[in-house]
Amino acid sequence: MSVEYIATPKRTKELLNKYGFNFKKKFGQNFLIDNNVLNKIVVSAEIGPNDGVIEIGPGIGALTQHLATAAKKVVAFEVDKTLVPLLDETLADFRNVSVVFEDILTADVKQVIDSEFADCDRIHVVANLPYYITTPILNFLLTADLGLTSIVVMMQKEVALRLQSSEGSKEYGSLAIFVQMLADVDIALTVPRTVFMPQPNVDSAVLRLRLLEKPRYDVGEMKVFEQFVQAAFKQRRKTLANNWSELFGGKEQVYEVLTKAEINPNIRAENLSIAQFVNLFSLFNRL
Repeated sequence: MSVEYIATPKRTKELLNKYGFNFKKKFGQNFLIDNNVLNKIVVSAEIGPNDGVIEIGPGIGALTQHLATAAKKVVAFEVDKTLVPLLDETLADFRNVSVVFEDILTADVKQVIDSEFADCDRIHVVANLPYYITTPILNFLLTADLGLTSIVVMMQKEVALRLQSSEGSKEYGSLAIFVQMLADVDIALTVPRTVFMPQPNVDSAVLRLRLLEKPRYDVGEMKVFEQFVQAAFKQRRKTLANNWSELFGGKEQVYEVLTKAEINPNIRAENLSIAQFVNLFSLFNRL
């Protein structure tokens, strides 16, 4: 099938004008207008011909078109219902695409997966995420037990750097630890602000998460471990002993565990590896 890809400045403007579409700030809408970038995103997602893809926020369908040429089936979740006629036109030639006009955070995604992807080998999420809702969507995708193989998402470059950071860097924090407990994380490509309409104020990056079959370390209840790590980073300039003293009702227990683990109580959380956090979590649980 010969595809007329719409991701050019000229074609995008024509479509927006034809349907009288106005960008809505509340939805964080920035449409990609570069087919080369879109192709790189799809390649980085490693989609097989028998794979299913969930897209979040298709906009006018620029990324959707590229996904549909690579995947067996694409289901896109879109909250802006004024895009219905636009998507009807841009996706008319793609029989393997369905658009669900619901918020993915409130939709029954498991039911959609069961009904739409039953005959697919693997399921990926690929999306150009609105900046304002990146973290809630990632948290949902990582914890909802959807049977995903990978998550490949465009986000603010600064956030992507934070999520793939390691100990000893200023970007490293509790969110990086949580994500890396559940997936192998890398930045597939960086994307300049100039390839969007309208142009955002910052550059973007495509973050690739290859999900692990089980958490990198067995910590029991992940939510409790998450709270433990968050407490360590509560005030970044404070030492571990000071930050954890609130959680454990004083410094005595904290000093005892840190001494046992041969860790200086006066270091900061950003200097601990994920493995060290896991070890300390285990030691505190034995008290």
